[in-house]
Amino acid sequence: MNEKDIVNDYLAGLNASLTGYANIISQTNNQQLYETLIQIRNQDETRQRSVYEYAKQKNYYQPAAPANSTIVQQLKNQLQQG
Repeated sequence: MNEKDIVNDYLAGLNASLTGYANIISQTNNQQLYETLIQIRNQDETRQRSVYEYAKQKNYYQPAAPANSTIVQQLKNQLQQG
């Protein structure tokens, strides 16, 4: 495995973990567990952002093109009304 593959694999794993945390946190009834999971999730979000920036800098990862500002505004309006 080369560095690009390792970085992208790690980034994908972090992204999957963040999705999992969201599901678990929303269903946790124990306050101490809830707070612990939020701390772990926050740490992983920071780690994910660092790996994302590294991958982008090395051209290992190309983010999607920015969304059209008109479409973004329309979506915001729809969500605020709903």
